[in-house]
Amino acid sequence: MNSNTSTKSRSMDMVNGPLIKNIFIFAMPLMVTYLLQIAFNAADQMVVGKFCGEKALAAVGVCLPLVNLLVSLFNGLSTGANIIIAVQLGKNEKEGIRDAVHTSFFVALTGGALLTLLGFFLSGPLLRFMGTPEDIISKSISYMIIYFLGSIPLTVYTFGAAILRAKGDTLRPAIYLSIAGVLNVLLNILFVVGFKMDVEGVALATVISETISAVLITILLVKENDEMKLYLNKIKPNPQHLASILKIGIPAGCQGMLWAVSNIAIQSSINIFGSVAVAGNSAAQNIENFCYVGMQSFSQGITTFTSQCAGAKEPKKIRKLLFVFSALTSVITFAVGFMFYKFGPFFLGFFTDSPEVIEAGMVRMFYVVFFLWINALLDIPALSMRGMGYSTTPVIAMLLGIVGVRLVYIATIFKAHTTLNTLYLCFPISWVISTLVLFIMWELKFKDFNKKITV
Repeated sequence: MNSNTSTKSRSMDMVNGPLIKNIFIFAMPLMVTYLLQIAFNAADQMVVGKFCGEKALAAVGVCLPLVNLLVSLFNGLSTGANIIIAVQLGKNEKEGIRDAVHTSFFVALTGGALLTLLGFFLSGPLLRFMGTPEDIISKSISYMIIYFLGSIPLTVYTFGAAILRAKGDTLRPAIYLSIAGVLNVLLNILFVVGFKMDVEGVALATVISETISAVLITILLVKENDEMKLYLNKIKPNPQHLASILKIGIPAGCQGMLWAVSNIAIQSSINIFGSVAVAGNSAAQNIENFCYVGMQSFSQGITTFTSQCAGAKEPKKIRKLLFVFSALTSVITFAVGFMFYKFGPFFLGFFTDSPEVIEAGMVRMFYVVFFLWINALLDIPALSMRGMGYSTTPVIAMLLGIVGVRLVYIATIFKAHTTLNTLYLCFPISWVISTLVLFIMWELKFKDFNKKITV
């Protein structure tokens, strides 16, 4: 098989190909990718929880909402890059594809540099603002600063995977992440168990493994033989594509940041219950993240499939995509969430030997993990709208349905009944409200999109 044929075989016709088959071909490697990412992140906390104690576990866990806050904007920008390239592929605009690829890589490099600065200077102030318990704050600051030193490799891999995902290639990024992830686990053990480095060891292992994945995916793009090929000496922004990426990516990133803001408010509320509650929450979050595997895989799929169908002006297929992805995502997430809740103490035991921490973790397991399928469902209309080019509308829905509801809930109901059970109840309540709002908004925007392409 020649190289051109091989390259072509990695592309997917998301407009005219067999729908269910293509969805699973697209989603399964992506599912493996997310599973590996979550497994490697969980390995960090398993190592510190087992070998460094519950305070180290809490120190790493309390950082996660802040990490998500700072990374969310650039994840959103990578979504913008994915959509712009997918639309160009749907139109078969070869020059547009080339320009979009190089613009995307430029955004990855500059965004990673900015993220490094933000993480370095804001880690301490933000952790103190959240009311991080004094017995873990120094460990948390050390973890975050080292973590964000690897921001450029993080954004390079994220954008590189988004570029390849635009043409349906989710397998090779998963392979490279596997290589980096195995290295991450080995380095965790070496640094923490061998060198006694505590939370600094897992942070350093993460940076090194992210660098490996970034290098591998860059080499892959440089060696491509189609319009997706990356020329390192041509990495510069195309003004039109840069504007398009920012137009779609900034609202997408802001949506993630708004979500992270609400989670920071929740984390700050958890912090008042002490380091045992924080450690239990951290352990439960790691298990919860495994439920996101199927959810994120299919969610990313509807964005890319919808973008290609939008470029090809196929509105009927966009509606069909909404129903198919909604069914697949909610059913899979419910099945996984039910299993993890049913055997919650067993899975929490991988992170801690403390009965008190496990008891605290099970509270989150019920209110969040068991009902996570609702969260999975709300992502589908939001990401479908983004694939059609409506990136601001989901942000408005998230602002009202997630951030607004949760902040009001914490300030009123939780303040009046200050228990972990009451706090975690805000998750399913906010998901139900947001889901209803988003499906109504999707119907309105779909009608608008249909009118635009038929004029």
